[in-house]
Amino acid sequence: MTRTTDPAVRAASASAAAAAPSSADSDLRLPPGFRPMPRMGEFIGVNGPLCLRHEGDLVRLGFRVDKRHTNPLGICHGGMMATFCDMLLPMTIHRKSKEVGLRFLPTISLQVDYLAPAELGAWVEGEADVLRTTRTLVFAQGLVSADGKPCARVSGIFKIGPPFDPTVEAAG
Repeated sequence: MTRTTDPAVRAASASAAAAAPSSADSDLRLPPGFRPMPRMGEFIGVNGPLCLRHEGDLVRLGFRVDKRHTNPLGICHGGMMATFCDMLLPMTIHRKSKEVGLRFLPTISLQVDYLAPAELGAWVEGEADVLRTTRTLVFAQGLVSADGKPCARVSGIFKIGPPFDPTVEAAG
């Protein structure tokens, strides 16, 4: 990717970034036990916020479908759902797998089956399981619902990478 030196293009990009909604702009209306997660990089900062419920073995991730998450039909964009699924699996692995712990988990393969739409304003929530951990890979799967109705099924394979700073993601 090349960076532009055109001042007009840079100004338009900066203006768009400044106008991007923050977590304070979203009406989260969180279900009991969920809390917003700390900002986890620029991409999720723009596309989140994601919320976590972690109590013992229960690990659930969720978000409220906001207007910026929707496609022209007013339902959650498939790319947003895939992004959510690509966060659900590794975050669950971090909390459920003692072998992996807080290690970076780059995605090798992500399979998302879209089962039903998630409407604007819906609470989207996912839960996942670790299927298998090898020396270098982790296999996981999960189910995502929108307002209690299944809307996506996901499975993924992740490479076990280097450890990362626990203050970045482990606040949950």
